[in-house]
Amino acid sequence: MSVEVEVNENDLAEMVEQVWESYLDPEGLNPLIPTYDENQPSEVHSSVSITGSWTGHIVYASSTLAARRAAAAFLAMEPDEVSEEDLSDVLGELANIVGGNVKAMLPPGAMLSLPQVVLAPEATARYPNAQRISGVYGVWDGEPVSISMWHSRGDSGTNNKEGAE
Repeated sequence: MSVEVEVNENDLAEMVEQVWESYLDPEGLNPLIPTYDENQPSEVHSSVSITGSWTGHIVYASSTLAARRAAAAFLAMEPDEVSEEDLSDVLGELANIVGGNVKAMLPPGAMLSLPQVVLAPEATARYPNAQRISGVYGVWDGEPVSISMWHSRGDSGTNNKEGAE
């Protein structure tokens, strides 16, 4: 049985800001600038699932260039040195870090999956019986980035929005 989420949009925004400041922009030169556009384009995405006391997904999505820049910042290398494996590893780790922070705010019994990385737009992902409940949407150095939270409903008979838009 999934309980109501105790993580709100402000909590998610604070988690994302901490990740940005710690891993992607420690000097504060290129912050994530909010656009509030939940339908912005993406070319790659990663996700982790949470099950147990709450059921849902945390999804990181961005342009390929933003993902490459994130991998370069995370791994302390130049963007042109980033391999596809580096890109995948960092995308998974970003979803994992935010997912772990979300899990820590949930009631006991929540479990976090291993990250899934897809080098394709978020719109290709489907989360059956899940509805987007929160998100941080912005641009980083001119490129789209989003981190969204999806809540899965246990009742498959409900008529919820399905999958990413």
